[in-house]
Amino acid sequence: QVQLVESGGGLVQAGGSLRLSCAASGRTFSSYGMGWFRQAPGKERGFVAAISSSGGSTYYTDSVKGRFTISRDNGKNTVYLQMNSLKPEDTAVYYCAAGSYPHSYDYWGQGTQVTVSS
Repeated sequence: QVQLVESGGGLVQAGGSLRLSCAASGRTFSSYGMGWFRQAPGKERGFVAAISSSGGSTYYTDSVKGRFTISRDNGKNTVYLQMNSLKPEDTAVYYCAAGSYPHSYDYWGQGTQVTVSS
């Protein structure tokens, strides 16, 4: 089992940047694909980005391509989401998840709020 804790959310102006972190417990972090998802008010949770267990493959939803970068450090049991050129429509609670790359996830964090002001 994996426990996930997100951090790094906050309030930022449009055009700004944030880096989210997700720290995982357990010795098997490097065997999991990792993903980031987000849920805006009144909307369903949706996929943002994923990274394979080795970090060699990544996958993004179209709306964040060229702006967001997912990465991982298996030595630190941590996955990151670097978010640049943020837009108000990126406002959401962001969740990290562990499972099978790119779209099947079994374990979820509690989420971190990202608010982008215009």
